[in-house]
Amino acid sequence: MLLSREEMTFDFAGARLEPERDRKLLAWVMNQFLYGEVSGIQCGHWLYQAPDLEAARFFSRQAVEEFQHVENFLRILELLGEGPAPAHRLVRFLSTGMMPATFEEHACLEMALGEGFVLMALYGVIDTVAHDEIREILSRAVKQEERHVEFGEQRTMRAIREHPALRRRLLGLSLVSMWAVRRLGTFMRSRLPEHEVLSQLPDFLRFSVSCAEKRLLRMGVLTKPLAELAVLEKSLAVAEAYGAALLRAPLRLLPKRRLTETYLQDPSILRQGDGEPPLRAVR
Repeated sequence: MLLSREEMTFDFAGARLEPERDRKLLAWVMNQFLYGEVSGIQCGHWLYQAPDLEAARFFSRQAVEEFQHVENFLRILELLGEGPAPAHRLVRFLSTGMMPATFEEHACLEMALGEGFVLMALYGVIDTVAHDEIREILSRAVKQEERHVEFGEQRTMRAIREHPALRRRLLGLSLVSMWAVRRLGTFMRSRLPEHEVLSQLPDFLRFSVSCAEKRLLRMGVLTKPLAELAVLEKSLAVAEAYGAALLRAPLRLLPKRRLTETYLQDPSILRQGDGEPPLRAVR
């Protein structure tokens, strides 16, 4: 990934989440994660929209991993003695309400940025929860989440290299995503009880947004820090992002060339004629 585990680690100063004392709180957190993993059904949409075999292979593997994570969070809820429950509306908005229209937007918004936020939240729970089995389950899951973030980063950078005009649209959508994360932090700060970990949430959310900003800078979506962006620049980026979405809406009715029509020109297929070792057959 473009950010290391160390860069994405928030110092909770030894504060702990105790499964017995904080059972309801942990269950609320796990139910937000659970919703996010169930939204893995969107992998099917992006597999159908995949621009090349590399992306198609990735999405097929990701779909399996997301539904393995569903079982992980159900197991954690079982350990806590709690059941599945609805996710907060802002979590639903971030996971499904902001579902992008294009592969490039998906790579940037949902994989690099969105799963980057999820990854930081997972790191935070791992670093604070006083329960070995829960920590082990989450530690296994983050390895796969890190691969998802890295894929999004790499494909976003490739998209900007190939189509520089995409940059401002991706920035506008990213600004809305970060706004929603800040709003979720406001809700949690106003509704959840006093707690040694919860009291640090405002700082943790600010830290998470600053990490997202670093990721956007390293991907090339941002060309300078957010603090140096004028209000007008931010407004124009958001307007362009949503204006472009409205203009593209009628185009969705037009037929689109799918991977089944383009695979013979795919780089991984063409390499087979250039002396590369053949693809390994399944036995």
